[in-house]
Amino acid sequence: MRVKILLLFILIFTSTYSQSSNSQIKNYLDSIDRSVFSGAILVAQNDTIIDKRAYGLSSIEYDVKNNIDTKFNIASITKMFTAVAALQLYEQGKIALKKPIGEYLPEYPNETVRNSVTVHQLLTHTSGLNNFYVNDLDEIKHLEYEEISDFVPLFVNDTLLSKPGTKYDYSGTGFVVLGLIIEKVSGENYYDYIRKHILEPSEMMATSEIAVDSVVKNKASGYTSQFGENKTLKKNEYYLTKASPAGFYYSTVEDLFKFSKALRNHNLLSKETTALMLEPKVKGYNTQLGYGIDIDNRYNQTIIGHSGGWYGIHAELIDFTEDNYTVVILSNIDDGGKTGASRVADFFKKLIADKELEN
Repeated sequence: MRVKILLLFILIFTSTYSQSSNSQIKNYLDSIDRSVFSGAILVAQNDTIIDKRAYGLSSIEYDVKNNIDTKFNIASITKMFTAVAALQLYEQGKIALKKPIGEYLPEYPNETVRNSVTVHQLLTHTSGLNNFYVNDLDEIKHLEYEEISDFVPLFVNDTLLSKPGTKYDYSGTGFVVLGLIIEKVSGENYYDYIRKHILEPSEMMATSEIAVDSVVKNKASGYTSQFGENKTLKKNEYYLTKASPAGFYYSTVEDLFKFSKALRNHNLLSKETTALMLEPKVKGYNTQLGYGIDIDNRYNQTIIGHSGGWYGIHAELIDFTEDNYTVVILSNIDDGGKTGASRVADFFKKLIADKELEN
């Protein structure tokens, strides 16, 4: 009898707490100033959407509003697609996580990388490879990339930042190399593989690698403040390339919610491989990392997901593992970490995880 009463009390408390949180969420979404945040927000609990809103403009110069189905550039959230693809091939026995990449790319031009870097290290940013998007920003000509191999000359001769496996260095380069491996062992073009094995099974029909200069309905233009340093915004197309395995797919808040559901419910990977992906492997700049996913234990419940930040882009895919909330935030204006999408993300982490961020 006591057990039943306790369970009933827990059920009532949990339900009341969720209702209170959901009410605060709706009030907060009502209060967001369109002049402060530009983008779209989706909030769900137990895989059911609670609310979704759009704010600001997808085209400032033409006064076009953002909508719930607006396609935003998601920058590095793309890395989660690449990680899932690699782990799918691992499940099939086509990729071994601890073997040198030369096993799959025997003609990769950089001998040191070919013989010493493993897939595990690529997935955990411990390969010693750099982040070519940052290092070669002035050399990137965004219209010249059609295939994954087109990116290779930007980094193939670079010296390793550290001995593979010894140090965390966030690496876009490493994920492009993963894309090459995915193509080699699957026999499919990277973009085709992602569409067939990740986007379609997740019913993510609005997500794709559309080109930076493409004319597409409901695609948001990006505007950069140089990460909060300038009051005057500038278009960000100069800073973008076609999507690569490291970043720059376009998606919507609802599509990323579908991806989150598909991943957590083992529709993309087996239960065992999903657990492997979510197991903390290394310490990053602020969080622990699994395979291509952040594992944030700084709060009173584990938060998993990934962010995407670049000139004119701030994207967040956030899953709260105990209260079963999913929050997707996509913005077409960057910020300095205290306004815009950053402020929105901080609100949800504080409300749901109930603990101030610790450094």
